[in-house]
Amino acid sequence: MSHTDVRLDTSVDLPVERDALIGSAGRPERRQRGERLMVAKAEFRSYYGQPVLKAPPWEAADIAGYLFFGGLAGASSTLAAAAELTGRPHLARGLKAGAAVALTGSLYSLVHDLGRPERFLHMLRVVKVTSPMNIGSWLLAGYGPLAMLAAGSAVTGWLPRLGRLGTLGAGVLGPAVASYTATLVSDTAMPVWHEAYRELPVLFVGSAAASAGALGLLVAPESEAGPARRAALLGAVTELATASRMERRLGMVAEPLRQGLGGALLRTSRLLVAGGALALTIPVRSRVATRVGAAAMLAGSICLRFGIFQAGLASARDPKYTVTPQRKRLEARTGRRRRRP
Repeated sequence: MSHTDVRLDTSVDLPVERDALIGSAGRPERRQRGERLMVAKAEFRSYYGQPVLKAPPWEAADIAGYLFFGGLAGASSTLAAAAELTGRPHLARGLKAGAAVALTGSLYSLVHDLGRPERFLHMLRVVKVTSPMNIGSWLLAGYGPLAMLAAGSAVTGWLPRLGRLGTLGAGVLGPAVASYTATLVSDTAMPVWHEAYRELPVLFVGSAAASAGALGLLVAPESEAGPARRAALLGAVTELATASRMERRLGMVAEPLRQGLGGALLRTSRLLVAGGALALTIPVRSRVATRVGAAAMLAGSICLRFGIFQAGLASARDPKYTVTPQRKRLEARTGRRRRRP
């Protein structure tokens, strides 16, 4: 068998020819006609069970708070624009104010995580369409002034025309603000987040709609609460169905979504959201039941973001959630290559 000699002076003797024998029969795997594989097939493994990834030093309050507040702000702005166009002033005013407060919380969480406010401005030096962080920064830079203008006009009564333009502009950007954080986290190497790239945007939008509808039910009179109730129920159904589908599709990688702190938070989220939705569907309308159900849905949305955050970190600590999906993808590619004529 050929080998490589490594001397103490750090120089390396490489053999002139090396034949990597593949398989028990020693026959090299053929990739194309007349071409031999001269290196061993790649095999994904961890080093004595040590984590493959280094878990990021993120604070749960910063990142999960950023995810929650951003979704609530974007969905509230969209629902506020709908209320404005359908003649529901109390609902629109409450949602605009709520969007401004949520936006403030989102920006605070982001800046606190970055460490210095100017780091956010540094991300606006260029436009990089392949970077979710960069696009998200520009999205917030465009959405923020519109949402603040809409809220300021609604609360003070000043500049109603500009306030209406701000309301409509923020409403248009709202869905993107509510969903881009899902693209942001799924673009990382955290196994649960990365593998759930299909479901996370839908999950976050559903949760954002449920929380915005719940906020509308808390701030608006019953006579104007129809759109908020429908948004809350539709968002709850979307959130619960998407979360269930995500766990089924991810298979073994979904274990952190069911175990540990992340699993406990996500189970609590499902109970709160489902219970809140049931409270909103009581045939006899009760203001107390509506408020309790709305508060439960808001709490469930918070638990969802913190649960997803904790599950992502847990999946980074255990190497099997990194190695196993890579090995399966390699085996699938190898199988397709062998089936080719």
